[in-house]
Amino acid sequence: MANENRYERSGSNVTPTEPEEMTIEELREEIETIDRELVELIARRTYVADTVAEVKAEEDLATTDEDQEQAVMERAGENAERFEVDANMVKAIFRLLIELNKIEQRERR
Repeated sequence: MANENRYERSGSNVTPTEPEEMTIEELREEIETIDRELVELIARRTYVADTVAEVKAEEDLATTDEDQEQAVMERAGENAERFEVDANMVKAIFRLLIELNKIEQRERR
């Protein structure tokens, strides 16, 4: 069951072959696919964050919203636990994404 959570993706199936049954080449191909998907998700997130920044600028809102940042971090930790991933690692990645978005927002103002 834990393995199912690790490979679960909304709208798609679990990896067709269990990782233990895959060759090193197949495993590397799987990682390459996942890396591409991660970059695509980061691009999507960045686009939405840029749109949030535009709305903040139009409405003269502060760049930093500590309540929202806290909510994002809590959600990240909950999702990490759900998929049995180290919560500290996931939160560190999200902290980096948030900080980079804030820097970009400040530069645009």
